[in-house]
Amino acid sequence: DGMNVLFIVVDDLRPILGCYGDKLVKSPNIDQLAAQSMVFSNAYAQQAVCAPSRVSFLTGRRPDTTRLYDFYSYWRVHAGNYSTMPQYFKENGYVTLSVGKVFHPGISSNYSDDYPYSWSIPPFHPSAEKYENDKTCRGKDGKLYANLVCPVNVTEMPGGTLPDIQSTEEAIRLLNIMKTNRQKFFLAVGYHKPHIPLRYPQEFLKLYPLENITLAPDPWVPKKLPSVAYNPWTDIRQRDDVEALNVSFPYGPLPDDFQRRIRQSYYAAVSYLDVQVGLLLNALDNVGLSNNTIVVFTADHGWSLGEHGEWAKYSNFDVATRVPLMFYVPGMTTFPVSQGARVFPYLDPFSHIGGSAPQGQSKKVVELVSVFPTLAELAGLQVPPACPETSFGVVLCTEGTSIVPYFNVSEEKVEEGKEACDDTDRCFNEEAVAFSQYPRPADTPQWNSDKPKLKDIRIMGYSMRTIDCRYTVWVQFDPSNFSADFEDIHAGELYMMETDPNQDNNIYNNTSHGWL
Repeated sequence: DGMNVLFIVVDDLRPILGCYGDKLVKSPNIDQLAAQSMVFSNAYAQQAVCAPSRVSFLTGRRPDTTRLYDFYSYWRVHAGNYSTMPQYFKENGYVTLSVGKVFHPGISSNYSDDYPYSWSIPPFHPSAEKYENDKTCRGKDGKLYANLVCPVNVTEMPGGTLPDIQSTEEAIRLLNIMKTNRQKFFLAVGYHKPHIPLRYPQEFLKLYPLENITLAPDPWVPKKLPSVAYNPWTDIRQRDDVEALNVSFPYGPLPDDFQRRIRQSYYAAVSYLDVQVGLLLNALDNVGLSNNTIVVFTADHGWSLGEHGEWAKYSNFDVATRVPLMFYVPGMTTFPVSQGARVFPYLDPFSHIGGSAPQGQSKKVVELVSVFPTLAELAGLQVPPACPETSFGVVLCTEGTSIVPYFNVSEEKVEEGKEACDDTDRCFNEEAVAFSQYPRPADTPQWNSDKPKLKDIRIMGYSMRTIDCRYTVWVQFDPSNFSADFEDIHAGELYMMETDPNQDNNIYNNTSHGWL
């Protein structure tokens, strides 16, 4: 009676995965999941920073409705008492469980990860999390530092472990309990890596010899990039190893060899993450639940690896907003396997050779805000209604749309625009668009440009991504009444994907604005 849900959300993971076509990365376990999933290759977050993105997709509302653009308010108090995705499953008879970083911790989830509204028992946080930003990285001089690039010997770490290892162990413990008490569950597992610091077991470096690591294809700041659009990567500048490089603010650049080391460690952290996902999915097999558990795999946003001379998230570019998104639905994305057969055997990235193509892949542009209604439909629950234009007083509604219709429509039929359409309001014949946004305190890069507090926001960059282009306008914004003035445009960006896939050539100023 109804499927379980395993919801895996990763911090700061852009889609550098084998199943997304990356040739360098070793991600055999996530690729194996993709081989039995519906994979969305054009999925976008609504704001490229942790707390706003997570509150957005967990409530199914956009940042202008949650009114969270920073880290410092709780939506139930500050915007409206919106139901969350786990809360909706809980109200529908599921045991809901949170492990690791699912909600962003702190005031934005009421210092409780929204317990008891969203979760049946208090959320689990790994004890090793508190050492994340301590001096645990051994430098060449043998001393300990709080570095950005931080491969470690796990046995030397406090407690002899790392947060994501602890989260995997706890999630596996919960799966074993859920197996015996036979209740439907919604288990959310939030992994920290590859979020900075890039602290991971040092053996993963062996997978990525430095001579195989290239710079970003476009490691310079584009000539026509409006200064308001640039994010000055303040957070990585504060790490000991970056600080020691003494690069100029705001544009840098970082030395080439250090850029390569950041990229190398990001890849290594992704392979470390892949091992955790592999162990978790293997445990789902071990408890015999792979046949009746939906698995969702996604991230809160991407992370720039030197493209446009930028690092970290905090922008509207694809490298910051695009995320992996896949849904494994037994009997829908795969044929049910015979009892006892392995769906997710663990694959060792150090020895596994060969990739696997996704089971189904859609190039349709989709948004994370649509995950809530999609998962409700896949689980056989009533899909939350579409929100009215203003929905601050509406407890249960969604500003996303279920993307289940994209699961079984072959791409060719979509191209001809002939698919059937039941609900005229939400007809899929319109061109799919993903909206993202990012706030700024000023027209030029400041120390707080990456993460302005609400009271300091003066400009909001609203961005839309279609299959053909990314179009962004940076408009005047008043934080006292949350209003954007689209008559007062500070700057604009327009990138045509076909000729400019990396978004380096802004043609906004040489395009007739009537057309826009």
